[in-house]
Amino acid sequence: MTGSDVCQFLDWDSDFFGRRIARVTTNSLTVDSVQSILVWCRARQIDCLYFLCNADDGNTVRLAEDNGFRFVDIRMTLERQVDGVRPVQGAACEAIIRACAAGDIPALRSIAGATHRDSRFYNDPNFPGELCDALYATWIEKSCRGYADTVLVVELDGQPVGYVSCHLHTGSRGQIGLIGVGGGSQGKGLGGILVNASLDWCASRQMTRVTVVTQGRNVKALRLYQKCGFLVQSVQLWYHKWFLA
Repeated sequence: MTGSDVCQFLDWDSDFFGRRIARVTTNSLTVDSVQSILVWCRARQIDCLYFLCNADDGNTVRLAEDNGFRFVDIRMTLERQVDGVRPVQGAACEAIIRACAAGDIPALRSIAGATHRDSRFYNDPNFPGELCDALYATWIEKSCRGYADTVLVVELDGQPVGYVSCHLHTGSRGQIGLIGVGGGSQGKGLGGILVNASLDWCASRQMTRVTVVTQGRNVKALRLYQKCGFLVQSVQLWYHKWFLA
């Protein structure tokens, strides 16, 4: 396998972070593929290479770590069927769920920039924290402007205080993208309201199952999804390899 088969240059990430960034497109490594990947990266002056592997692939884990890949995150994928959505106890009854509007974007950007700090980018000191904040603020804005199939907003006292983005895929599968609740509104059951709202929205579009991805260190999110009926589907490991001088 050649480096061109397993590596992809990431234009958006590179432009955003001001680094030349690529990713490995397979989830496993061999001695030969590692060498071709490294040659590919050096020939293209790559600064950072992302690699995602299955947690139970011990040979690949050892090869990654032996070749300078740094572990940065545990990727947990959870799934549930969307029939029989159950309510989450303790939900704030005064909350209103609605589709996002353009006027919500400044508030949602502010929430997103302070909410997703368990992600792999914050766990890599080579990515400045302020750029990581801006990444998620930009992500939720792009989601509101069409990247997601919908963004649902939870509103309290006339103000947007949280969001969930939803995506539709082939095979009758929906996906929760970003979900966040502002710090001053946490502890009111709004996360559960947003998850169940996303399940209802996906069910109304004939989706039969919904997946969501979170971090292994994000115990609060894992408990929320389990409470809402999700089960772990897969566990993977994120690695970053830097080629900085």
